[in-house]
Parts: sequence; C-alpha cells; structure tokens
Amino acid sequence: MQTNNLTDVHTGYFQIQDHLALDYRPIEAPATPSSVQPDESPLFGLLGELHLLDHDSQHLLRQIGERDRNLAAYLKILGKRVELIGRALASQMAEDMGTPVEVTLSEAGITFPAHDALPVGQWINLRLLLPTPIGLSAPAQIAACLRDDASGLHLIQVSFDQFNDAQHQLLARHIMHKQAQDIRAAKENHERTST
Repeated sequence: MQTNNLTDVHTGYFQIQDHLALDYRPIEAPATPSSVQPDESPLFGLLGELHLLDHDSQHLLRQIGERDRNLAAYLKILGKRVELIGRALASQMAEDMGTPVEVTLSEAGITFPAHDALPVGQWINLRLLLPTPIGLSAPAQIAACLRDDASGLHLIQVSFDQFNDAQHQLLARHIMHKQAQDIRAAKENHERTST
C-alpha cells in the first residue's frame, strides 16, 4: 500500500503491514472520550478484555505452577477453552466484518483502503479485529484521504488518539508480535535462498 502522499500519523512510530478485518461507521464528534457512542456489538470489546485478563494472569499461573503443577495444568486447560471460545467469536465477527484488507498499522494510527472517500475531520467509530484475536473499537478522526489511482480505492488514515491505555497496550503487543513474525520469516527466507 502506497501512503507517501498522505499526512502521516505514523511518523516517529514503527509501522507494520498487516491484513485486518475492520469496519467503521460515521459518528458525531465525541465531547469527551467517555461520551463515545456505544459499540453496536457489546461482544466485540470482550475479545480485548479476554486477552488482557489472560496476559495479566500469566505471572499468577507461573507462581501456582511452582507450588502445584496439577492445578497449573488444569488452569491452563481452562485458559485454552476460553481462548477457543474467543476464537469462535472472532471468526463469527470476521464474517460479519468482511474480508481482511491490507493496512499500515502503528501505535499512532492506521491507513486502510476504502471504496468511498471520507472527509478529513469526519469522526468514525472504527472497529479492528486483530488476528490474536483481539477486538478494538474506538472513535477515530479522519486525518487524511487520498485516492490511489492504481487500485481506484481511497487510502484513509486515522489517528488512535481516542484509544484508552488498555487498547494501546493490546495494539503495541500485536505490533511487536507481528514484527517478530516478519523478522523470523525474513531470516528463514534468507537461509533458504542462501543455501
């Protein structure tokens, strides 16, 4: 995806290329972050909350494992069951949101293709479904919109100014995980072509 001519919200942040399911709808400008219109799907934010709870409980699970391996093994099985439920929920949501699209993603914002132009300054409720699976939903303001002549689509860029701390944490973890995957894939590819 070419974004050279956009006012870049990603400046100063590490950027990744990814394929994500996303959707958005126009909203009124939020007066404050707490005045955001509720998400149409209350289950959407549940994916992010499940992931945060899992991450926050890892140190407790390690401590339990040091004292009682059987209990730790049982808790891991329960965690896997919850993860499977989350994946099933994410799979259903992905179908509702449509085909994942190629995006440029950073902790500061996202650039994605859209069929219709959106005016700079317009507020949208943006929903992202990360592959982990994590659902992120927040208001976002259109920072730039540029027609991509090659594809005929519009490249929309928004800032994550309205994301809360937990959402920023989840996003940062996803970006670091994706970056590590890309580095491993590049090394494996280099090793295959070198031999």
